[in-house]
Amino acid sequence: MKFEDEPVPGYPLPILPGHTSPGRLERLLRKGVFSVTSELDPPDSADPDDVYRRARVFDGYVDAINATDGSGANCHMSSLAVCALLTKVGYAPVMQISCRDKNRIAIQGDILGGAAMGVCNILCLTGDGVQSGDHPQAKPVFDLDCMSLLDIGRTLRDEHKFQSGRKITFAPRVFLGAAANPFGLPFEWRAERLAKKVQAGAQFVQTQYCYDVPRLREFMKKVEDLGLLGKVFILVGVGPLRSAKAGEWMRSNVPGIHIPDSVIQRVAGAEKQAFEGRQVCIDLIQEIREIKGVSGIHVMAYRQEESVAEIIQKSGVLGGRTPWYPGRDKESQPIKETA
Repeated sequence: MKFEDEPVPGYPLPILPGHTSPGRLERLLRKGVFSVTSELDPPDSADPDDVYRRARVFDGYVDAINATDGSGANCHMSSLAVCALLTKVGYAPVMQISCRDKNRIAIQGDILGGAAMGVCNILCLTGDGVQSGDHPQAKPVFDLDCMSLLDIGRTLRDEHKFQSGRKITFAPRVFLGAAANPFGLPFEWRAERLAKKVQAGAQFVQTQYCYDVPRLREFMKKVEDLGLLGKVFILVGVGPLRSAKAGEWMRSNVPGIHIPDSVIQRVAGAEKQAFEGRQVCIDLIQEIREIKGVSGIHVMAYRQEESVAEIIQKSGVLGGRTPWYPGRDKESQPIKETA
């Protein structure tokens, strides 16, 4: 399936009525197309080819690629630079902005700079504390949090001014997003917190990993009861477990991760645990796509990026369409099964 809104790199699309960006991700979501995003872990390198090499594993399988911003408080190439490189060749990146490392002056400058280079999607995050990363001696900033960052992004875009009130001459044309965790505690507050992010300006959200579909359904029912369906696009986070041990480590050490015992036991009982971990992810995707109000999935396969194509293909979630990627119409890339 092809769409008429696929750009030649360097030639921006017009903004459609009711849209706030010219980006492909917003167009697909507003058309009601079940969308797929994934994450590119920025390299520890200044070589642009390292970025392009990492992006190519997603070719033909995702609609947008997140560039993480010092995730886990670890230092890598900046999200802004990764997004600029990806945009240059035609990918649709999602620029993550963490409030941990920059104050509102630098953040507003990055939003304008990213938009000037064609970055259409921004994910607003508070960020992990520096104590969890590879530079614990760093001074955290946290001048803003995700709510105030969303509000600033919306002010730049819709009111054409900085938070200080000073006018800007050309507003950033961006699609604003935030993170959500349907599985965190206290569980009954999660939908209300999402409502606050929507009120602050979130147009789409990408959630924490989902390994518990019944709990996700309960969350989505609360989202519907709050009248949020149709006001925000929800992309549910999924990811393959490399092993049962990896799953146990994640739920014990990563804040906000909820993995039921049944999932751990299923992977533990398999002869090939990595294969079973991918199959669990495929099964989850097929369940998640049927839930009312879910607009897509966000595949997080840390250090397993090569498995994303296999997972997406086997899940059938794209429904036969091929997301745009550089050179899509000139080459065909077969799937290689991973062990």
